[in-house]
Amino acid sequence: MTGTPRSIEGPSLLGRVLSGTGGVWQVRTSTGEMHDASLRGRLKLVSDSGVKLSVGDNVRVIEGERGDGWMITEILPRTSQLARREPGGRAGERVVVANLDQVIVVFAAANPEPHPRMLDRFLVIAEANSLAARVVINKTDLADEEEIRVRFGDYEAAGYPLHLTSAIRRTGIAELHAVFDGRTSALSGPSGVGKSSLMNSLYPGLNLRVGAISESVNKGRHTTVGAVMHPLPAGGYVADTPGLREVGVWGLDPVDLPDCFPEFRPFIHECRFGNCSHLSEPGCAVIAAVQSGAVSAARYDSYSRLRVELEETEKRWSK
Repeated sequence: MTGTPRSIEGPSLLGRVLSGTGGVWQVRTSTGEMHDASLRGRLKLVSDSGVKLSVGDNVRVIEGERGDGWMITEILPRTSQLARREPGGRAGERVVVANLDQVIVVFAAANPEPHPRMLDRFLVIAEANSLAARVVINKTDLADEEEIRVRFGDYEAAGYPLHLTSAIRRTGIAELHAVFDGRTSALSGPSGVGKSSLMNSLYPGLNLRVGAISESVNKGRHTTVGAVMHPLPAGGYVADTPGLREVGVWGLDPVDLPDCFPEFRPFIHECRFGNCSHLSEPGCAVIAAVQSGAVSAARYDSYSRLRVELEETEKRWSK
């Protein structure tokens, strides 16, 4: 899911794209300087790689000779990316952030009401992009902690680290803080779950904008338009990503979906049939694991729904 664009020669500085608006990208150079830069004209024409500039990309920049500002002359190869399907049911892939070490998926304990099936989709996207993931349940001041742990226990059982936090009470903040140091992380999750408030608690100097919850629809108003990457005091970066109201998977073959559920992996190759879809075949070890309680029935239900959705999407776009 990554590519290597054709390079453009020239004296330049290494930098990292932190944000971008209207064709102007904010780039932090290896010396710590910040510059507004635009894509060099020739680079815009490089289309054979299929790579479009994204937040998190490592780039080379050069200052114009005639005072015409800084230009991005090369997009360096990516080590990873967090990508999802284009919203609105459109075909294609949208890269949210490039060159990540991990994804921190944030949901709220309440207000807005959490939907575990949507959380499963976020985790599948992380797995499909070969990214380590953690689950953060924020706003724990609005619900009983024991109930929260029971409700989201399936994720710990699947192997995902689970963090319970409250930005208001500052509970769980110190433990979560250590997770970010020296790594490049993306905060992802639905609108209104308190991602920006959480980051302000972790790093008060960021002063990220915090939005209100719309009572009429119980969904957060968007406060982050595009992903914005912030350098961290102890090294590393954190990307604050837009709140998502729909989560689609793009470019994932349905046969690869079982591997995106870590708790399935011990059973996948124990099925009677090598091409088992783990939906209805006799001798399916995954279904047997669900029946024995070794695999969460709720997580398996998410898998079944996603599998059917991916197969239908594949048929639709193949036409």
